[in-house]
Amino acid sequence: MKNLTQSYKDKLNQLLSSYQIHYQNLRLLHWNIKGEKFFELHAKYEELYNRSQVIIDDLAERLLALGETPLSRFSEYIQHSVIAESQIISEGNRGIEYVLNAQNDLLIVEREILKLSESHEDEGTNALISSLIQEKEKTNWMFSASLHKQTVEETLF
Repeated sequence: MKNLTQSYKDKLNQLLSSYQIHYQNLRLLHWNIKGEKFFELHAKYEELYNRSQVIIDDLAERLLALGETPLSRFSEYIQHSVIAESQIISEGNRGIEYVLNAQNDLLIVEREILKLSESHEDEGTNALISSLIQEKEKTNWMFSASLHKQTVEETLF
């Protein structure tokens, strides 16, 4: 593997930071959902934040495996995240919109990292990020279907 550039390290920490903020926003959705989709979304948000917690750990451990120090303070997460702290959302469709928008923001960073991991011949990061992209595209398709919206990928073809 080639030496890691600062921009590559920064991108990995940006993704870690973004997942940390996203995780907390998902907790916020889970705690505050109300209305007719309560049971369905309450469970789905819990599934998403539990999965995000695993991803956060995987990203931090990947940074460590690459000899880097993962960001670990909330002040750093806020500063480096592409996702902002969310306001309280209790309405189902607004929560789904948040998830779609946040995941699209995460996809942008993941695709940037995928290109960097290829240029650094970093197969470990490449595999991790590829699986995150695939998982997120499927989740976005499902959430878009629930809102009867086209996904970004569908509008490209």
